[in-house]
Amino acid sequence: MALGDLYEATAGETTDLYYVDTGMYDTAEYGSVYILDAERPALVDTGIGTNYEAILDAMDQVGIAPEDLEVIAPTHVHLDHAGGAGYLAAECPNADVYVYELGARHLVDPERLWEGTKAAVEDQIAYYAEPKPVPEERIVELTDGDTIDLGDHSLDVHHAPGHAPHQVVFHDPANDGVFTADAAGILTPGLDGPRQTSPPPTFDLDQVLADVEMLRDLDPAALYYGHFGDSPTADNLDAYAEVTREWVADVEAARERLADDEAVIEHFVERTEAVDAWGEEKGRAEERMNVRGILTYLDNRED
Repeated sequence: MALGDLYEATAGETTDLYYVDTGMYDTAEYGSVYILDAERPALVDTGIGTNYEAILDAMDQVGIAPEDLEVIAPTHVHLDHAGGAGYLAAECPNADVYVYELGARHLVDPERLWEGTKAAVEDQIAYYAEPKPVPEERIVELTDGDTIDLGDHSLDVHHAPGHAPHQVVFHDPANDGVFTADAAGILTPGLDGPRQTSPPPTFDLDQVLADVEMLRDLDPAALYYGHFGDSPTADNLDAYAEVTREWVADVEAARERLADDEAVIEHFVERTEAVDAWGEEKGRAEERMNVRGILTYLDNRED
C-alpha cells in the first residue's frame, strides 16, 4: 500500500468507481482521490497538489485519458482536497472544476487559501505544493441542491458546512453512495470506526451533527471517504456523531483542568493512537491540528 496504488470501490453495490492513494504527507492510506468512470468521467477531490501525476497515472489505468476527463469536483477547498485542482485542470484541458460557490474564488486566486493553510497545518505545509490558480472560465459554481450530470451517474450536491463552510458532499444515486468529504470523519487503517477531524478555524459541533443527520436522511449504502477509501455505511455515521461529541467534551474538560492551551494540546498529542496508523510525525501533527480546532471552536462559542 503506497503512493499511486489504485483500488476499486466495491462497498454496497458500487460500480465504475476507483480511488488512488495519493501518498499525502508521505503517509499510506491517508488521502484518496476518486475516479468515476462515467459517461462524463469525473474526479472527486484532487489531493494536495504534490504527486498529482499519480492521479493522472491512475486515470490511465482506468482507461481515461487527460483530454477525456470532463469534471473535476473538489468537495471543499481545504488544500488536502482541492490543492491539485489547478495542476489537474492544466493537464486535463476539457475538464471544468465544479466547486461550492463559497470556495470558488479561492481556486481562482488561491493566495489567501495558501496562507490560511500554512497557519492551519503548521509544519505539515512542507508536504504541500503551492496551489496553481484555476482559470475563472473553467469554474462551475455549485449550490445546495444542484446536480452534476455525468450521464449514467450523477452527483447530487448537499451543503455540509460543519467541517468548513465551503464543504459539500456528493450523492451518487446510481451507486447509492456518498462522497463524504470530511463530513463523516476519517477512516483510519488499523483503528476501529471513524476518527474526528476538527481543524481550525471553522469547525462547528452543532453543524457537524446536523451534517451527520443529513447523511442519515440520504441513507446511502456506501460511504466514500476522502480519508480513506470506501466502506459500507453500517453504523459509521452514528459512530462519528458519538466520537465527535466525546472529542469536544474531552478537549473542553482538559482545558478546564490544565494550565494553558499548549498544555492541552500536548496532553492529547502525547497520547494519540493516530501514531499507530500514520506514524509518529503525521499522527502527532494530526492530533495537534485537531485539538487546536476544538480550542478555536470553544473560543468562538463563548463569543
